[in-house]
Amino acid sequence: MRLTPIPADLSFRKSSYSTPQNCVEVADIPGGDTAVRDSQNPDLGYFVVPGGEWAALLDSVKRHGL
Repeated sequence: MRLTPIPADLSFRKSSYSTPQNCVEVADIPGGDTAVRDSQNPDLGYFVVPGGEWAALLDSVKRHGL
């Protein structure tokens, strides 16, 4: 459960793992979590990935070339 409010002015950046057809943007949230959204439809909102799970995903992508 998230106890820290999410700032309204998140600074999104394009993920280095994006392709022209499959683009996502990510933003760091204070406290270590990450917000993820579709860069082609940013007005549809974002979802929040807990910091530990985000780190595990990135580690898996780096190790297995997903």
